[in-house]
Amino acid sequence: MVIAGCGFLGEAAAFLFAKRGHSVLGLCATQTTSVKLADRPFEILKADISGSLSEIPAVWKQPDLLIHCASTGGGSADDYRNLYRDGLANLLEFFAPRRVLFTGSTSVYAQTTGEWVDEESPTQPARETSRILLEAESLALGAGGVVARLAGLYGPGRSTYLKKFLDGRAALEAGGTRWINQIHRDDAARALIHLSNPKVPSGIYNVCDNTPVTQRGVYEWIADCLKKPLPPTGSAEPARKKAWTNKRVRNARLRGTGWKPAFASYREGLPSLL
Repeated sequence: MVIAGCGFLGEAAAFLFAKRGHSVLGLCATQTTSVKLADRPFEILKADISGSLSEIPAVWKQPDLLIHCASTGGGSADDYRNLYRDGLANLLEFFAPRRVLFTGSTSVYAQTTGEWVDEESPTQPARETSRILLEAESLALGAGGVVARLAGLYGPGRSTYLKKFLDGRAALEAGGTRWINQIHRDDAARALIHLSNPKVPSGIYNVCDNTPVTQRGVYEWIADCLKKPLPPTGSAEPARKKAWTNKRVRNARLRGTGWKPAFASYREGLPSLL
């Protein structure tokens, strides 16, 4: 199998696949990352997934599985178009995989009134970046593949809310009533393994934990865990870099295929983060 993007999530997934005895090729964007991953139990190559892939050995063509989980790190619309839509199209043409899995985002749900959403809910994002993700999803689905719409990732060494709390930047935006959806990195990696099984039907799956929680709830859990006071109240930031949404994401379709998260909520993940 080929995993395009061996960052926070891709590396964890590649490691789990390799532990299960699969032959894995991980593609990364920089030489720094390829050196860092040189001792992992899978092969690693530096490659521009939207450029020429001619230097990749032919033995890796037509893999059983291709996973696109590369990330722009919050880039521009052009970055999104280049990496997600055009990058996936390029990978599909070069590798001709038997099964493709694209990791998208629950940001494609633009709902703002706290309603529940599932895979059948309207996707009408205001941000161009999220609309480009939908274009990439269409490519994966058109190839008979799977789309994993990921909630906000957190895990070892990475938690936006915990980091803001610890460095004093946390604020309860408009009272902290906005709903937050998250997924632990290790649960997301296990979800990718689960969705790679051909017995799991193709289509779209929300990958999130079982417990949407308000921003206030997130900070209450952190404050309780650290025995610290809650952050102050601040103003809402609808024009921030990441899309401002307010919805609760259901994972019932994915759980219905036999997957369940080890961390049912962010609260269960906190001790290991700390």
